Amino acid sequence: MATTPPPPQAPPKPTWDPRSAAPFPWLRPTIRIRLTLLYGGMFLIAGILLLSIIYLLAANALNVGSDLPFQIVSGQVSSDICHLRSDRLPADELNRSLNDCVNEQRQHALDSLLSRSLLALLGLAVIAFAFGYAMAGRVLSPLGRITRTARAVAGSDLSRRIELDGPDDELKELADTFDDMLERLQRAFTAQQRFVGNASHELRTPLAINRTLLEVHLSDPNAPVELQQLGKTLLATNERSEQLVEGLLLLARSDNQIIERKPVDVAEVATQAIDQVHAEAEAKGVRIRGERKPAVVQGNGVLLERIALNLVQNAVRYNVAENGWVEVTTDVQHGQAILVVSNTGPVVPAYEIDNIFEPFRRLRTERTGSDKGVGLGLSIVRSVARAHGGHISAQPREGGGLVMRVSLPV
Repeated sequence: MATTPPPPQAPPKPTWDPRSAAPFPWLRPTIRIRLTLLYGGMFLIAGILLLSIIYLLAANALNVGSDLPFQIVSGQVSSDICHLRSDRLPADELNRSLNDCVNEQRQHALDSLLSRSLLALLGLAVIAFAFGYAMAGRVLSPLGRITRTARAVAGSDLSRRIELDGPDDELKELADTFDDMLERLQRAFTAQQRFVGNASHELRTPLAINRTLLEVHLSDPNAPVELQQLGKTLLATNERSEQLVEGLLLLARSDNQIIERKPVDVAEVATQAIDQVHAEAEAKGVRIRGERKPAVVQGNGVLLERIALNLVQNAVRYNVAENGWVEVTTDVQHGQAILVVSNTGPVVPAYEIDNIFEPFRRLRTERTGSDKGVGLGLSIVRSVARAHGGHISAQPREGGGLVMRVSLPV
């Protein structure tokens, strides 16, 4: 008899969330900012080198520090700029004073040239950075379209396409490749949805027929005891198969993002889950406690109720024989709705925590082999939590049992 293969594992959740905003968005080292700094910095360096060369050439042309091309033999010269003495001076001292005066004027001219050139360079640098920022934004605009399309696809809108126009360059090649990938993904998801629908019908129908036939035969009071016992065994096996099919179908559906969302109070769904498990808990002598504060999230109420139901059922079923308890609490912390289900139970090694979230895996067992479930409860919980943008974690309790913590965005 062929065994049903386990459903494919959900892809790991990306560590980078494009919706998360940095505390200072303008400090984020985007490609646009880096290109702007690169182009502006290169222009600034080139301007400084050009200004230095012009300054050296001008200084060499003015020949700073050289003597006058003429000599004054005698006479009197006055100047308000160089502050020359007005009295009659000897020829050597007069020539030296005039030479110092001319050199000072030349140095003033070079300083004025340098200061004005630096102001002009500063203005051109500002213009260059602004122009580089605008050009970088224009060049990188196709990447913005690719990013927006990727975000839309992350919300399960596989019908979106980039359809980038323009020259046949590297960005257009990237956009076309991304469109081809989306086309293949859409076909794959469509085929998966069609398969889930067909499997739902093909698997549920014969199981429902078998259950009806077994119930009819079991209702016959004249049936032999051996036949009734066999019918009850087959009915229990059929019920287990129905649970397995429902779990597989729910696991396949919950791997996708939830598109239609409505306000759901996690405390309310947790209370409903406790009501459904209350009779089983009383039969096993397990006491359910905990404070449930309102925690409203946007999501699918049926799937969120399945999270609470599976966690509470596992906490009740995998518990101690006497004086067992299950604590169910809900709260809102740091913008997250928190559902915590902790219980008494057997000691769980920390290295086995990851195995309990895998389909058909249990502690110390490879395949399902008990009457406590079909081995898909925690896999469904993790899949539904991911579909709502949340996550689940498990920690061993001191003294035995587990602490299951589900975080969902408010």
